[in-house]
Amino acid sequence: MKPTFKPLQAAAVSAFFLALLFVSCKKENQEPVPDNQEELDPGIEAVQSNAVAFTQFDDVFSITQSVSADDAGEDVSLGLISSFDGLTEGRPMGTDGGRCYTVNVVPKIRGEWPKTVTINFGDGCKGKDGKTRKGKIVSIFTKPAFLPGAVVSTTFINYQVDSFSIEGTHKVTNTSNGNKLSFQIEVINGKITNNNSGFWVKHESKREYTQLDGSIIGQNPFPHGYRITGWTKGSNSNDKTWRTEIVNPLVKKFDCKWISKGKMKIWWNNNDVAATLDFGNGDCDNKAMLTYKDKSKEITL
Repeated sequence: MKPTFKPLQAAAVSAFFLALLFVSCKKENQEPVPDNQEELDPGIEAVQSNAVAFTQFDDVFSITQSVSADDAGEDVSLGLISSFDGLTEGRPMGTDGGRCYTVNVVPKIRGEWPKTVTINFGDGCKGKDGKTRKGKIVSIFTKPAFLPGAVVSTTFINYQVDSFSIEGTHKVTNTSNGNKLSFQIEVINGKITNNNSGFWVKHESKREYTQLDGSIIGQNPFPHGYRITGWTKGSNSNDKTWRTEIVNPLVKKFDCKWISKGKMKIWWNNNDVAATLDFGNGDCDNKAMLTYKDKSKEITL
């Protein structure tokens, strides 16, 4: 059965992807630990730098998958309700456009693929989320994104979110099979630069997001949540490097704002010994436990 997406469904999808900011649950029965364990500091920096990159690239997913049929001439995206939705100040959204960005689709001819979709934020477009975006996001859709096998490859032209410049390639592949919805999301040669401080984070990742349980039914095709697997690697301008691998699938349920279960391994600065970031056993809160050798520290992200 082919997954289809409508605005009511899209809110759930958008909330899910925007929630993936490496937040977590506290592992039960863990004894408190002191804060002065400097050996863990590089690991904490690695986790936080990873989160910065995921925040920005998850935003790209939300924006590119919110392109409407009105803009494209037919359904092309998942129909997400994006949090940016930038409007020209003082002008309501309406038939006159009202918004401070433009969407150009080539070819804007029904049934002709691939389509190149350019979202142009110009010299500054403030969204309802309070962020100001500049420049262009350019996406090539091989076919409608809700169809199995569809690929959406996104690159950037002078694109900024507030003081952050975004570079690289963001690639989404619909890997759904039967009634199970799934996507492979890759970031290739990603880079996030703070234009005020010069601090940068380089980021690459490949992750699989799979419907947790159940079938795609009714108005909610994701009744239970997602299971996430995969890896990341990165570096920053502080000469820190890292790589991560999910060893127990991360679980994000829709009745919880946070990732509530799962574990990932983290290696930094070419260490042979991995640290473990434990997202808990299903309880809902915003804590994770980082353990390296004989030291542990609870992290709030």
